[in-house]
Amino acid sequence: MRCLLTIMSCPVLAIVPCVAAEDGAAANRQIKLPGMVINLTKKFVDLEATVCVTDGLLELVACTNGSKEHESIVSVTARAMHIHTGLLAIGATNGRPSTRQKVNSDEERWVQIPAHGDRIRIMFVVNDEGGKPVERPVRDFVLASRERIDEVDGKVLVAPESKTSSNQPLKVFPETFVFAGSMYRKTEQPPHPYSADLSGNVISIATFGDEVLCLPTQQSHNNRELYWRANPNTLPKRGTKITLRLRTVPKQSEKTNPTKESSK
Repeated sequence: MRCLLTIMSCPVLAIVPCVAAEDGAAANRQIKLPGMVINLTKKFVDLEATVCVTDGLLELVACTNGSKEHESIVSVTARAMHIHTGLLAIGATNGRPSTRQKVNSDEERWVQIPAHGDRIRIMFVVNDEGGKPVERPVRDFVLASRERIDEVDGKVLVAPESKTSSNQPLKVFPETFVFAGSMYRKTEQPPHPYSADLSGNVISIATFGDEVLCLPTQQSHNNRELYWRANPNTLPKRGTKITLRLRTVPKQSEKTNPTKESSK
């Protein structure tokens, strides 16, 4: 049996086919858009992705094709606006990216408003040694780094060792990101473009202010302050096609322990 499902993400409207089981059993109801599949039953969005960076400092987990492949682990073929719509379809609620807000007109004082929105778990589906697809958290493919790049001469600077943390493990990369939802840019005439479609910022580590998904805390996109790098020991070769999977985080789990990252 085939039916039509209408997805609305103001001002986005897409009408696409939805496949259901003939016998009414709980099958995977899926919506296919260019470069992506929305699984309505299991509450995840799969994106066609290509590995771009296998070693080096990172500003993004994912960007759109033809944008920031030099500083992103993967690039995706889907439009950022469609990814936003897919997340809405599986029940996620977007907030907004990090912004600056004026609090005193006389002194020109501004405060940084952090990004907010539902938590989304970021996973890579890659082949194991036997060629079988397995789902792994994005943290498996990112390393904490003590190196940073000097923005003036491009030299690699090494941060000094901390006397108090030499025996402590390096920090762990997050597994969940905030569904900030980018924004629409104001133009003289509609339709107003979806900002992440222009910038390519799909899942960002640095804070750009127009990403679809981001970290909950403010991150500078000055390379000197980036301390995450791609893990060459776990990532497939550059150019490898993989699946980037976005899963919703149960609201109860998020409410009970909003800062704890799952290790599954």
